[in-house]
Amino acid sequence: MWYDPFKSIIRRDEPLAMHTWFQAGGMAEFYAQPETQTQAAELVAAASEADIPIRLLGEGSNVLIRNDGVSGLVISLDSPEFQKIVIEGNCIKAGAAARLGRVVTTAVHAGLAGLEDFIGVPGSVGGALHVHVAANMTKVSRCLRSTTEMDFQGNTFAKSAEELATTYQDKSLNSLIILEATFELEPDDPKTLAQQMQKRWILKKSQQPMSFQCCGRIFKSPTGASAGELIDRAGLKGARIGGAVISERHANYIIAEPECSSEDIIRLIDLVRDQVHKRTDVLLDLELEIW
Repeated sequence: MWYDPFKSIIRRDEPLAMHTWFQAGGMAEFYAQPETQTQAAELVAAASEADIPIRLLGEGSNVLIRNDGVSGLVISLDSPEFQKIVIEGNCIKAGAAARLGRVVTTAVHAGLAGLEDFIGVPGSVGGALHVHVAANMTKVSRCLRSTTEMDFQGNTFAKSAEELATTYQDKSLNSLIILEATFELEPDDPKTLAQQMQKRWILKKSQQPMSFQCCGRIFKSPTGASAGELIDRAGLKGARIGGAVISERHANYIIAEPECSSEDIIRLIDLVRDQVHKRTDVLLDLELEIW
């Protein structure tokens, strides 16, 4: 079988609920945690050669797994090799599995400005780049200098800022895996940056669901508007289907209560999109990925 050389890092029928913020959904047919870039490349190449569908799962903050689960291979890059954060002059280099919040605080403590808006944004660097996350109308690609990526054949290559700008303009990332990213930042006073970051963190935490709640951010904000404000304007805060509830603190989050199913969340998403469109004439696009 194609996975025989990788039995030490692959599990069959892995429950994915425990790997996502919603803590709902079915199993992965194959689930792998490669320990090195070389091992990841060999794994991707073998799966592709065998025509096995491949998905990459980061911290699971922007993914909802359907009740039926996921066929094929789900890869998690959570080994130390993919979590490294290194300061190089005015640049910070981070592995795809490094938490975005940790990258922000590392940059601030080193006196490097440009990423403070992203404090409190959940997920990993790879996930943030994959969805081109924004905070306070600032895109994460603003300070992006380069990336190292891997294609479906296991080949690695670098992309410059100019190439990435074209990629984001096309609204798609053609490579399978972002392995590493380098951000070019501006020198600033660490104490001033730390104060600014703390203020942003307090504000953001006050507007998000409580840390103990199973939840996820749902829609992208349209240009010049806030998805949460549009949902609130449509009178949908607190709306519920089954165990899925629109957060009272921020309407662009759905909270999954105990016994909530993925189907509950999907039905609530459809309801919100339909009602917002009817009442505001805005058709919201999903930020959440549904597998």
